[in-house]
Amino acid sequence: MATSQTSTRRGFLHTAVVSVTGVIILGDAVHAQQEKLLQDKPVKQRPEPLKPEFVREFVGAGHAKFERTKEMLAEIPSLLNATWDWGGGDFEMAIGGAGHMGNREIAEYLISKGARMDIFVAAMLGKLEIVRAMINAYPDLKTARGPHGISLLTHAQKGGVDAATVVEYFQTLGLR
Repeated sequence: MATSQTSTRRGFLHTAVVSVTGVIILGDAVHAQQEKLLQDKPVKQRPEPLKPEFVREFVGAGHAKFERTKEMLAEIPSLLNATWDWGGGDFEMAIGGAGHMGNREIAEYLISKGARMDIFVAAMLGKLEIVRAMINAYPDLKTARGPHGISLLTHAQKGGVDAATVVEYFQTLGLR
């Protein structure tokens, strides 16, 4: 009986080693095939990074210079969601500048071109349903800070009459 258990163990171990070895060999073969496919596939060239001076100017224009914002975007469409770091991780896009400046015209223009709208811009635009849905889903967002550390309430206040319902909503949440 001891012999049959030993044989069984040996048989099991032999089968396990062969199986594992087979997987390793198969794994190497698959990896080699993937490498060959990657080598045969032409590498897609990525465009050059945007020039920092263009990004900075575009983000700055997004605050209040509608005509310049349109000109630059027409000339360099990839500026749309470009982000500038004003220092210390204070990142901002042109739409963010329009948001905290209360510049509805620029914000809506950028959105019409596909800009990434966030809760701060939604607050300035008076989009109560968007703001409420985001805060219901993530309650801690009510204390979030946008570009330059500007609060959600301030963004809504910059929206004027069109954002009055958002200001009132924030006040019900205890934001002052």
